[in-house]
Amino acid sequence: MARNARNHPEAAQAEQDPQQRQYIGKPSIQHRSEQHSVGIRTVTPFRGMFAVVDQLLKELRSWMRAQGAQGAGPYFLRLHVIDMDGPMDIEVGCMVPGPQPGDERVRPGTLPAGRYASLRYSRYALRANRALLDWAKREGLAWDHRDAPAGDEFCCRYEAYLTDHRLEPKKSVWEVELAIKLADDLP
Repeated sequence: MARNARNHPEAAQAEQDPQQRQYIGKPSIQHRSEQHSVGIRTVTPFRGMFAVVDQLLKELRSWMRAQGAQGAGPYFLRLHVIDMDGPMDIEVGCMVPGPQPGDERVRPGTLPAGRYASLRYSRYALRANRALLDWAKREGLAWDHRDAPAGDEFCCRYEAYLTDHRLEPKKSVWEVELAIKLADDLP
């Protein structure tokens, strides 16, 4: 089991059965403060996207080491614009303690403050995304997003990699937090 997932009740069943190293936790809503970040943004087709994400994670980790930059939180994949049949506008980033200088490749940014619906999962990203989207629909929650010509554009939708890649290199067992910013007007 991924090191950071061991203390979560949702992971208890997965830990008992080594063939079932998966879980999808219960959705919840939290208010989050603005979080500074640095990241590399690109547009890539959904097919092959995760190979691009892996490459960008390596590049960003190397950049962080070279800069002597300290992370204040996990690395993440932010989905700015989603088009499963076309180009995806994504950012691979890392949360940092405060504003950071960037360069022509790595840019400073923020994850905006607000209410977020989130859940934790291990292994099945598509199922976890579907679970959170379905839950929000049943609860009557609205996302902070808009339909754009390029696809579904989100104010902030990201997957934070909670497992330390140095302790568990196998991504298929990492614990991940999926978080999507809710619309500012309360339902």
